[in-house]
Amino acid sequence: MSFSLLRHGDTGYSGFRGRLDDPLTALGWQQMEQAVARWRGDRIVCSPRQRCQRFAEKLAARLQVPLTVDERFSELDFGHWEGCTAAELGQKDPQTLTAFWQDPWRQPPPGGETLEHFCQRVEAGWIELGRQYAGQTVLLITHGGVIRLLHHRLKQTPHGDFLTYPVPHGSLHVVNDWMKNESHPA
Repeated sequence: MSFSLLRHGDTGYSGFRGRLDDPLTALGWQQMEQAVARWRGDRIVCSPRQRCQRFAEKLAARLQVPLTVDERFSELDFGHWEGCTAAELGQKDPQTLTAFWQDPWRQPPPGGETLEHFCQRVEAGWIELGRQYAGQTVLLITHGGVIRLLHHRLKQTPHGDFLTYPVPHGSLHVVNDWMKNESHPA
């Protein structure tokens, strides 16, 4: 089984956009096309946010592979922070923002999803993907937070490193590469 994770491309927005349904910009489409130019596989799975799903639909049609849309691979719900930038929050509520950056596991965004719930949701989807599509090559088109979480869990990095894994727009992450020379299963 082979898994690749693709972060959606540029949307023209910055900040906490978890549950907002932003479309891709022309640059975002280009970033994603470049990232998967050589990808060939058996199935595509994606988040239902249009920044993931629209591209997934076109790619699946072009490659003639099945597409599954799965809410469990949506971005973290940032609650009251949705649509805000870190700079704005730094002026409005610097203590809460600093607490989140220092320990996102214990200090969730106000009114948002806890990382514990996020982790349970994403991991449940991931485990099901592994069972349902064993032996297949799968592309998961999702969000930066989902990719960071899967990287954190599969590589068993310290909690404090969760937010540090780089996931640029339109970046492709091959899970098999993460697991090379590792003793724990994907």
